[in-house]
Amino acid sequence: MASGMDEREVQKTYWIEHSADLSVEAMMLDSNASDLDKEERPEVLSLLPAYEGKSVLELGAGIGRFTGELAEKAGQLVALDFIESAIKKNESINGHHKNVKFMCADVTSPDLHISEGSVDVIFSNWLLMYLSDNEVECLAARMIKWLKDDGCIFFRESCFHQSGDSKRKYNPTHYREPRYYTKVFKECCMSDNTGNSFELSLVGCKCIGAYVRNKKNQNQICWIWQKVSSHDDKGFQRFLDRVEYSNESILRYEHVYGKGFVSVGGLETTKELVAKLGLKPGQKVLDVGCGVGGSDFYMAKNFDVEVVGIDFSINMISLAIERAIGLKYPVEFECADCTRKTYPVNTFDIIYSRDALLHIKDKPTLFKSFHQWLKPGGILLITDYCKNAENPSVEFADYIERGGYHLHDIKTYEQMLENAGFVNVIAEDRTDLFVETLQKELNDLEKKKNEFVDDLSEEYYNETVKRWKGKLNRGESGEQKWGFFIAKKE
Repeated sequence: MASGMDEREVQKTYWIEHSADLSVEAMMLDSNASDLDKEERPEVLSLLPAYEGKSVLELGAGIGRFTGELAEKAGQLVALDFIESAIKKNESINGHHKNVKFMCADVTSPDLHISEGSVDVIFSNWLLMYLSDNEVECLAARMIKWLKDDGCIFFRESCFHQSGDSKRKYNPTHYREPRYYTKVFKECCMSDNTGNSFELSLVGCKCIGAYVRNKKNQNQICWIWQKVSSHDDKGFQRFLDRVEYSNESILRYEHVYGKGFVSVGGLETTKELVAKLGLKPGQKVLDVGCGVGGSDFYMAKNFDVEVVGIDFSINMISLAIERAIGLKYPVEFECADCTRKTYPVNTFDIIYSRDALLHIKDKPTLFKSFHQWLKPGGILLITDYCKNAENPSVEFADYIERGGYHLHDIKTYEQMLENAGFVNVIAEDRTDLFVETLQKELNDLEKKKNEFVDDLSEEYYNETVKRWKGKLNRGESGEQKWGFFIAKKE
């Protein structure tokens, strides 16, 4: 692929060729564009941060597929594209919106001047994949400067491979791995003229559901970032991604639980628990704390259900999305905080969560949300770390604090579910299975020591064995419990 000015000429030539008829099909490079657009465009717009009455910058606006709707709410909107015929078509369609300024400009050009700290929301849909790596990095650095404090960036890209079915003589598009974009924007930072430091905080990252549903395709991915003070505390997410669920920790868990799993028993317990759900084709499942997606792939493949997996760990979701590519399963992943996420009432048939809610402090409020999100007759299934009703030992209290866990005894957990409105609540102490599984995992780990050490290190192996033996000892003493809960919405 050409670079520098050559890259820009290649991309311009490509888009002049593919925008000759200035249609939605040409812009989306797909013969089914009109039907896709009806489902996809409202979804993309629904993901945007609030922009009513605010300043919006739309990069790569094209013929205005999003411009008109952005203009309906925005205070001021700048719609920018580097193909003159496209931006003129956009203006002919949306020029009646007096709050829109149309610009023919290349986002990589040093002659493009946007005032620093002047924009509330930057929006782009399929733009960065038409820039070189260096151009993406330079644009990210400019974007954070253009944003006001607390302003947001939304961008959506095709990753891994082409989605549209349009015939192309050549294709200069950069189908990157999602982790590339996450890394570039996560590392983006700046200082203003008064010495204040700012960075970008990831608000959300998800697959576009319309492509999952219509094409079984998870490669359409969007990100939302917010400009925050570098002193703002994003401690919990950083802890998850740097410590608890660092890439090394995920690999460690998979060595123990099996590929795709980060919860007790891996595939074996997943099969046993999922069997209790009575899944039927076409049902919609929400997996809260989905990790790297093993349970979701299992349910989608074997029961033909649609699964939405959410997790607060960027590393987990990035890996889950990568592994979904090419599987053709109706599984959609999103990096999201379940305590802040909202879904319409009566959305899901099943809500499923495995050993993840120990991170959540306010479980009563979350359980009320689960109750609302479930359809009448819907089922909630949870496994989670619990404790006995007595005060924890010093060692166990230290373990809870280091992990940032919020544990309850099984009876209290049951009561919280009933208080949230669930009926037919079954709360079981499955610590015997927990202990049995831990011992089996330890035995298997010792047999695979060389493989583990080759992938990670002997130090990491010893730390893992120590950790598992600690859980085993606490389980055998009855101090650490493993709870199983299943409940129904009337």
